[in-house]
Amino acid sequence: MRFGWARRSARRFQSATRDERMQLVVDANILFAALIKDSKTVEILFSDFAMFFAPEFILEEFQKHKDEILHKTSRSPEEFDSIFEILKEVIIVVPKEDYEEMLPAADKIAPDPKDAPYLALAIKLNIPIWSNDKRLKAQDKVNVYSTKELLG
Repeated sequence: MRFGWARRSARRFQSATRDERMQLVVDANILFAALIKDSKTVEILFSDFAMFFAPEFILEEFQKHKDEILHKTSRSPEEFDSIFEILKEVIIVVPKEDYEEMLPAADKIAPDPKDAPYLALAIKLNIPIWSNDKRLKAQDKVNVYSTKELLG
């Protein structure tokens, strides 16, 4: 079953290749950081700096870690839900079937199995990843930019 946000993201994904902004696959830890505190991460996400893509399982990850995120922040559950809804509008969520043929290649270079979908999507779209994970940056097939590097 495909959710409404997935249908909207699929339409946005199809038109995104015509956009001139930088395009980045955003990893879950970047989004967790945005939920935990207001920061430069939030500024980048909500600016016109780039278009952001993520594998669809990222939304499940958010819900799975909601209590942990709320524990690390002063945000209320209502604030979390509100920010989560906004993030779903800012990020183009790509269904697994759109990048799954790249998963075997991604599995070979992923430092952690949970990184494979991000790498597969980046390979499929031929775009870099935004992540502060140093281990992810150690592979040499996909460019990975940290928040500090994006702020230049």
